[in-house]
Amino acid sequence: MRCWVLFVGLMGLAACGPSRVPLADTRESAAAVAQAVVDAMTAGDHAALTSLVLSEQEFRDHVWPELPSARPERNLPFSYVWGDLHQKSDESLRALLATHRGQRYSLVAVRFGDQTPYQTYTVHRASTFVVRDAGDQELELRLCGSMIEQGGRWKVFSYVVND
Repeated sequence: MRCWVLFVGLMGLAACGPSRVPLADTRESAAAVAQAVVDAMTAGDHAALTSLVLSEQEFRDHVWPELPSARPERNLPFSYVWGDLHQKSDESLRALLATHRGQRYSLVAVRFGDQTPYQTYTVHRASTFVVRDAGDQELELRLCGSMIEQGGRWKVFSYVVND
């Protein structure tokens, strides 16, 4: 009897559709993400910076279903939208690393230009990192383009910086 109840429960979960795995390598605040970006940028740690940004699977599962570009009448394939975003984000990350690798920054604050709320997440755009450099000078840097907030957790959406 116990096995039957377990089986029925599992079938019920399966009938509800696939559950989304939470975003990986998130932080509790925008400032915590910004600090992780600053630390990885300083260390020149491309792998750490890559883990802080949305992966293809995360974009597919969490972001894509709610984007206007995903609507059937737009006729934009996921592969095109993801490929474009990923290529631009990776190119921007490489340029940012070339400029900021090895710099000693101390995070003061992170600010955003605007935000767009969706059903299950919010995208915070135009990220500006306020930092102090080794000479104690305060600078405003664009070290990523936007961040995603979902369920109280934060992650880099992309490194595409549109000035």
